[in-house]
Order: sequence, then C-alpha cells, then structure tokens
Amino acid sequence: MILNIITHPNPNLRNKSHEINEDEILSSDFKELIKNLSQTMIKKDGIGLAAPQVNIAKRVIIVNSNNNAAVFINPKIIKKSFLKNKMEEGCLSIPGVYKKVKRYNSVTMQFQDLKAKKQKIKANKLLARILQHEIDHLDGVLFIDKIVK
Repeated sequence: MILNIITHPNPNLRNKSHEINEDEILSSDFKELIKNLSQTMIKKDGIGLAAPQVNIAKRVIIVNSNNNAAVFINPKIIKKSFLKNKMEEGCLSIPGVYKKVKRYNSVTMQFQDLKAKKQKIKANKLLARILQHEIDHLDGVLFIDKIVK
C-alpha cells in the first residue's frame, strides 16, 4: 500500500520519534509497515524515507539501494568524520525545494535489523548523507533547518 507523505509545514514533521522494541520489530504489523514504507519510497522515486514522513512517529528509516529497501530500525550515529561537505538535497516532504546542506563525509551508525539484532554500518559519501538526512527526520529536524547560507 502506498502511504500518504505529509509535507512541510505539517507540525508532525517536527515531532521526535519513539524507539521500537523487539516485540514490535518482530510483529506482523511492523513487517507490513516496512513493506508499505518501501513501496511508498520506490513509487515516489525517493532515495530514503523515514516513518515520520508518513505520519508514523517510530524510529525506522528506509534507504533505496538499487530499487530494494535497506531497513534501519532505531538508527543512531555513533561516530562522525571530522570532514564535512556541501551538497544539494531535496526531500519528499518538501517538494520542489533543493538547497545545499553541509553534512559529515562519513558516519558510523548502529541500528537493529528486521530480526531485532544490533548491527553497525560505516557509510561514506551519498549513503552517509542519506542516513544523516533520514535520522534528522526521526528527531524532527528538516534539511531546510541546515541550509548553508
């Protein structure tokens, strides 16, 4: 099912999302949510999607990897590079707006997978940028808050 993406200035985009416990991660309802998030991201031609963008205040993000969805539950950046770079970003929740944002070149992120197991990933360049952008959504932060002047 394709979910409705909420757009700025919807105040729910500014809410902090809730951690997801193991029982919920393993539930059939959660698996259905992941399927719907994935279908929505791909249908809307996104490279990432966070649950808050479909008005669900849960800490889960999806990243488009060759039209397959990589799922990151309760993601948390635990290490950041010293170097940053500026690049143009857009967002499904802020249609038609593209601005330069400064972000870390690389990040190490801890998360849970679909079996609720803790995992770690080191991401560079575009993937690092996508993860930072989507995690910001989980904290109620939008890329327009970080536009380089």
